[in-house]
Amino acid sequence: MKRFYVDVLGFEVEWEPDADNIYLSSGIDNLAFHRVAASTSTEATAVSGSALDHFGLIVRSAAEVDAWGAFLESRGVTLDAQPRTHRDGARSCYFRDPDGNQLQIIHHPPISGKI
Repeated sequence: MKRFYVDVLGFEVEWEPDADNIYLSSGIDNLAFHRVAASTSTEATAVSGSALDHFGLIVRSAAEVDAWGAFLESRGVTLDAQPRTHRDGARSCYFRDPDGNQLQIIHHPPISGKI
């Protein structure tokens, strides 16, 4: 996971206090990954009723969504959804990290204009 987020997505390690915890930053988005025991993970999913659907990574322009899509495919990452413009004017594409979490690269004008 660390290599994927650092080497492919360009995040930087902000802090890695031990082998079970790592904090990453893109300069815009911040992520914290904490290893949990398999039984704890299963229990958490059972309590919530579902796992994480996806999380979005904000980019500054719609063209960056297309560039990220092409870059990811060039690195062997399969896109779950090719870049497309949504009815609210946002543009995004979807893919999965090595653990199967779905990520969205998104340009959403009301938010992207603030970065």
